Amino acid sequence: MKNKILILFFILLTGAVSAHDLKGTIVDESNIPVEGVSIINQTTGGYAFTNVSGYFELDDISVGDVIMINSLGFQNQKLTIDENQLDATIKIVLLQEAVSLDQVTLVSKVDALTKLVNVDVRVNPVKSSQEVMRKVPGLIIGQHAGGGKAEQIFLRGFDVDHGTDVAINVDGLPVNLPSHAHGQGYADLHFLIPETIDNIDFGKGPYYANKGNFNTAGYIDLNIKDKIDNSSITVEAGQFNTLRAVGLLKVSEGEYSNAYIASEAVLTDGFFDASQNFNRFNIMGRYNYNNYEDEELTLSVSHFQSRWDASGQIPQRAVEQRLITRFGAIDSTEGGNTSRSNIWLKHMKQLDEHQRIKTTAYLSKYDFELFSNFTFFLNNPTDGDQIQQVESRTILGAETVYDVNFHNEDHNAQLSLESGLGFRYDDNNDVQLSRTRNRREILERLAFGDVDEFNGYGFASLTYKTKKWSLVPGVRLDYFKFGHNDFLQPTFTNRQEGDVIVSPKFNAIYTPNQNFQFYLKSGFGFHSNDSRVVNDPTATEDTLPSAFGVDIGTVFKPADRVVISGALWGLGLQQEFVYVGDEAVVEPSGKSRRYGVDFGIRYQLTDWLFANADVNYTLARSIEEPDGEDFIPLAPDLTSTGGLTVRNLGKFSGGINYRYVDDRPANEDNSIVAIGYFVTDMNINYNFNKNWSAGIIIENLFDTEWNETQFATETRLFNEAEPVEEITFTPGTPFFLRGRLSVNF
Repeated sequence: MKNKILILFFILLTGAVSAHDLKGTIVDESNIPVEGVSIINQTTGGYAFTNVSGYFELDDISVGDVIMINSLGFQNQKLTIDENQLDATIKIVLLQEAVSLDQVTLVSKVDALTKLVNVDVRVNPVKSSQEVMRKVPGLIIGQHAGGGKAEQIFLRGFDVDHGTDVAINVDGLPVNLPSHAHGQGYADLHFLIPETIDNIDFGKGPYYANKGNFNTAGYIDLNIKDKIDNSSITVEAGQFNTLRAVGLLKVSEGEYSNAYIASEAVLTDGFFDASQNFNRFNIMGRYNYNNYEDEELTLSVSHFQSRWDASGQIPQRAVEQRLITRFGAIDSTEGGNTSRSNIWLKHMKQLDEHQRIKTTAYLSKYDFELFSNFTFFLNNPTDGDQIQQVESRTILGAETVYDVNFHNEDHNAQLSLESGLGFRYDDNNDVQLSRTRNRREILERLAFGDVDEFNGYGFASLTYKTKKWSLVPGVRLDYFKFGHNDFLQPTFTNRQEGDVIVSPKFNAIYTPNQNFQFYLKSGFGFHSNDSRVVNDPTATEDTLPSAFGVDIGTVFKPADRVVISGALWGLGLQQEFVYVGDEAVVEPSGKSRRYGVDFGIRYQLTDWLFANADVNYTLARSIEEPDGEDFIPLAPDLTSTGGLTVRNLGKFSGGINYRYVDDRPANEDNSIVAIGYFVTDMNINYNFNKNWSAGIIIENLFDTEWNETQFATETRLFNEAEPVEEITFTPGTPFFLRGRLSVNF
C-alpha cells in the first residue's frame, strides 16, 4: 500500500508523458557483469547505473538520443538510438582501458568528487596508511607518536585530533572509537593494508543521511578489493633500519567465488635519537561470493598489532638551548602497544530490477595502552608527568539498507528511496588514565572504570530527479545510551544517560549535461560527547552537540581531460572540542563557526602524465569569545596539496607530490603560532616485465626542516623554577629513502 501511495505521488509530480525506454546488460570482455556503470542520455540528461547483474533501465528514450556508457577502467562507448532500440533489451560489452579522466562523467550524484579521487587512486596507488587519508582533497594528517598512535587529522579548518569530526569507515566497519582512553572518536587506520584498497568514497560536511556520529567536517569510506588479480610479494627497505614486507596470496578463484589473504609487517628504528623499536603486523583474509545475478556475500577477518617506543613532543626552548636535538627527547620512555581483531560480513540481495537489500554486520576486539608525557616536570618535579592510558573494548554492530527505484515507463523523471536501520554497541572495560613512572609503576589513578555506549539509528533519503535537477531530502534519527561505572568512587556507581537527536538534510543538484554540475548541500550533523562527561553530574556540556552546514559549489569539465571543482561553505558547531595539553585530553568548549573556500583542478596532460592541485581556505572562530581571543587553537586556515603523476611511460611510473600548511594560531589569542610547512615526496617505479618491478620512495625530498604536529603547552623542564607556555612539537620526517622490489605470480 505504501509503495502504491509513493508511486501515485510520483505520478502527480511528473505528469503523464508517453515515452519509451531502453533496457540492457553490460558485461566485460570475459562476459562478467559490470556493476556501477553509468548510462547517460546526453540528449535529455537522464541516467541510470547497472546493478550487480549488470542490468539497467533508462527511461524517456527517443530516436536520435545519444547514450554515453562510462566506467573507470573501460573505454567509453557511445550509442545513438534508432527505431529498433526503442523499448528494446540490449547487451553491451565494455573493453578494458587504462584509467583516464575521459572516463569521468558528472551525473546528479551528491558525491561526484569521489570519482576524481578514485582516478588518483588507480593512477598512483597508496603506499602507506598515511597516504590513504591524503587522497581526500584538503585533508592533512600528522603523526606525533612515532607511527604507533592514530594520525592527527586536519580538514576544513578543524583540528580533528584523531577523529572527533570526521567519520571514517573501512568497507562498512566503523573506525572511530567513541569514549576512547586517549580522545573522543579516536580513529586508528593502521589495521588497513594499503595494497588492499580498491576505492575511496568521501564527502565534506554533514549532508548525508546514511552517515551518523562524527560526520560534521565530513566522512571517509575506504573500500577493500573483493578479489586480487595476482598473488604478489613486496619488500621495502630503507634508512633508519626500516623494513616493510607485504604479501597478497590468492587462495582460490572460481566462477562465482574468490578468496585471498593479505599480510604486512613493518619494522623501523625511526629517525629519532632514541630508537622507536617500532613493529606492526597485519593479516587479513577475505572471501567473496557473487553470482552476478542477484546476490553477493563478502566475509572478512583481520588482525593487527603494534608496539613502539616514542620520543613524544618536545619544547622549542629545549632545542634552542641545545639541551636536545630536534630529534631528541625529554622523556624517552614514552610509547605503547595496541591491537585490533575484526570479523565482518556484507550481504547484498537484489530482490528484483528495482529493489535491493544490503546488510553489514561486524564484531571487533580492541586493546590499547599508551604512555605519554606532555608537561614533563610540571606536576611532579621528582618523578615526571608521565601518564598511562589503557582500554579494552569490544564492538558489535549491524546495519541493513533497503534501496528501491520507483519505475514508471510513462514518465521522464526518476524517484528512488534509500532507508536503513542499524545499531552499534561499544563495551569498553578498564578505561584508565594514570600517572606512572618508567612505564611500570602506577603513582596515581586519575580515571578508572568501565564505559559502555549504545547507538541505535534509522535514516531515509529520497532522490527525485528530472532531466536536469535532482532533489535529495533526507533525515536521520539517532538514539544513544551512555553508561559509566566509575571504579574510583567509594561506592558502586553505574550511571546511565540517554539522548535522541534528529538530523535533517537537503541537497539539490543541477546537471544540464554530463560535463557540468552545480549543487547546494545543507544539513545537520553531530558528534557525541564522551560517556564519562555525559555521566558526570557536575558537567554542563551537551550530550549530542549538533552542527549545521551549507555548501554551494560546482564541478565541471571544460575539456575531456580537465576537471575543475570549487565550493563556498559554512559550518557552525553547537560545541567545539579543543586540546588541553596539561591533561592530555580533549574537552568541550563553546560554539564555533567556520567559513571556507575549496578549489581543485585535475588535468591529464597526456596519456601518461596527470596533474592535480587542491587549495583550501578557512576562517574559523569561536563565537562566544571577544574579538582577538576567539581563535580556535590549531585550526588551519590555508592548506594545499597537489602533484604530478607519471603512469606507464615506457616501463616507468611514479610521481612527485607536495603538501602545504600555512602558519596557524596555537592558542585562543594567537600569541603563540604553529609554524607552517611545505613538504615534497617522490616515488619512481620501473617494471622489468609483467611480473617484476622495482622502485624508490622518498619522503621529504628536499630535506625540509618542519614540525609535523605542534601544540601550545605549559611545560616545565627538570630544575626549572617556573613553567613556560610555548610550542611543543614533534619533528617531521627528514629525508627518508626506501627501496622497493615487487613480484607478481
